[in-house]
Amino acid sequence: MPFLLRAVRDALLRPGAAWFAALAAAITLGWAYPAFAHGVSGGDAEFLANAQGMHLGAYFYLGAKHMVTGYDHLLFLVGVVFFLSRFRDVVIFVSLFSLGHSLTLLFGVLSGITVSAYFVDAIIGLSVVYKALDNLGFFNATLGFTPNQKAAVFGFGLVHGFGLSTKLQDIALSQDGLIPNMLAFNVGVEAGQIAALAVILIAMNLWRRTDAFARQARAANIILMLLGFVLFFYQTIGLYLELTA
Repeated sequence: MPFLLRAVRDALLRPGAAWFAALAAAITLGWAYPAFAHGVSGGDAEFLANAQGMHLGAYFYLGAKHMVTGYDHLLFLVGVVFFLSRFRDVVIFVSLFSLGHSLTLLFGVLSGITVSAYFVDAIIGLSVVYKALDNLGFFNATLGFTPNQKAAVFGFGLVHGFGLSTKLQDIALSQDGLIPNMLAFNVGVEAGQIAALAVILIAMNLWRRTDAFARQARAANIILMLLGFVLFFYQTIGLYLELTA
């Protein structure tokens, strides 16, 4: 805790930190409700519930849409690529994440294994916190070593994929064409991830070229950590309400 308190204090005392604090407050308030309600709903859920047979194009689209609008997944990806400047490193880490969530997405839906979506999403929130802390050097400062980053990204990828599968298992999907539909959904997820990642990397590379990046990187990761905690606590509240209903 002293490490985190010092990090927050130092970040807020830096020049220009006021707008970071305002940004954090705006994002937290703006995402508070979606963080609690994120999932497949509305017309998308109605389509999936009524669809019979193969609908590869529709499932591809829904997979891409879910990833592009999946702020929890995108926050984690921002943390993963935050300090990665070499394209090779980006490919390795993102591939590990993709492999992880592809395995559990397909396994979760096809096997019918269910876990509370709130529980899984709470862990996803903690994955964001973990990556922000890793970027801040928290583990090396407190534990004397940094956990294996590749193993962590792959492991959290497994959790993120299971989170995707819980959203789909809330809907009674037709068994007719389920396997090809899920493969199309998974390909859509990967396509959406690539599209979102391209935007993130362009923004990150432009930011890194500015003189402000070195000053603002620490504050940005503190904001990332706080947003992860917001996701975690909202999903924990949802889990509590689910268990006590």
